[in-house]
Amino acid sequence: MTTNGSKSPAARRPEELYTGSERPFDAEDLVRASGREPTPQSLAWAQRLIEEEGRAALERYLP
Repeated sequence: MTTNGSKSPAARRPEELYTGSERPFDAEDLVRASGREPTPQSLAWAQRLIEEEGRAALERYLP
C-alpha cells in the first residue's frame, strides 16, 4: 500500500505529470511550475529565465 492508501498509485496519476525537464517545455510550463499565474509579465520573466538558464530554469521547480 502506498502513502496515499492506494494499491496502485500510477492508475490515479495523470499521464501529463512528469518530473524534470526531460520533455520540451515552454514559458507557461515554467510559470505554472513556479506557482505563478500566467500573465504577460510572468511569461516574459519565464522566457528570459529559459533563455539564460535553459533546462536548469525548470529543474529548480520540479522534483
